[in-house]
Amino acid sequence: MAMRAFSHLFINIVALKRSGNLFLHKIQKQSIMKTNSKKEETGSMSCNRVNKRIGIILAASLSILMILPATVSTGKAQESKKLTRKEKEEAWRAERLKKRAAEEQEEMRNDSIEYVQAIEAIRNGSWALEASNITFDNGVTRFVTPSTNFVSINNGDAVVQTAFNNSNIYSPNGIGGITVEGSITGEELKMDHEGNIYYNYSIMGPRVSATVSVVVTAHSNQATATVDPNFSSRNMTMSGYIYPYESAGVFEGTPDY
Repeated sequence: MAMRAFSHLFINIVALKRSGNLFLHKIQKQSIMKTNSKKEETGSMSCNRVNKRIGIILAASLSILMILPATVSTGKAQESKKLTRKEKEEAWRAERLKKRAAEEQEEMRNDSIEYVQAIEAIRNGSWALEASNITFDNGVTRFVTPSTNFVSINNGDAVVQTAFNNSNIYSPNGIGGITVEGSITGEELKMDHEGNIYYNYSIMGPRVSATVSVVVTAHSNQATATVDPNFSSRNMTMSGYIYPYESAGVFEGTPDY
């Protein structure tokens, strides 16, 4: 009996010990779980705080990144604006020079056309030099009307005419000057290496005997005609432009026969 009671007691003690161990294990497990929970909460809180900080940093970085391009762009725009203002005068000058160069090319082209036309007109014996001024042998220059002051050749007839608009003074041609006609002799035409044209001839008529020397400036129709009377030293030089006779706008007064 004693042995059975002892055995039963021993079994109970072992069972109680096991129960105690299980209880302790349960308590330890619960403690561990609470500890882990706290750690997780702490970790979660730390993680949230870190995330918040990261979010703040990212937001600040994005703000800076958004501001920087605008600042750079504004700086570039201001720099461009300053350069535009600084270079505005140079650009205007360049444009002006370009425009002037184009105008000069156009003038050269037109001058070349009129130059060729003047040469052809002289060779064809049908031209007129319309004078805008006349210089006399004493150095006096008078500005005149081109349509009534000219030297011309057409159909073998040569004309020299002046008109000074002196309405109160009698003039042989009725327009303030003289108009003389004659035939052509002794023509001579030559060109120098620069392209200037030299055309000399004599005019013979009832009231005139003179040598006429025409010079056409290279690459243009600008010309001069020096009329040198054979029986007088009072020559005159008529300066103007030479045109084909059919396109000239000359008006001839009454010839002095």
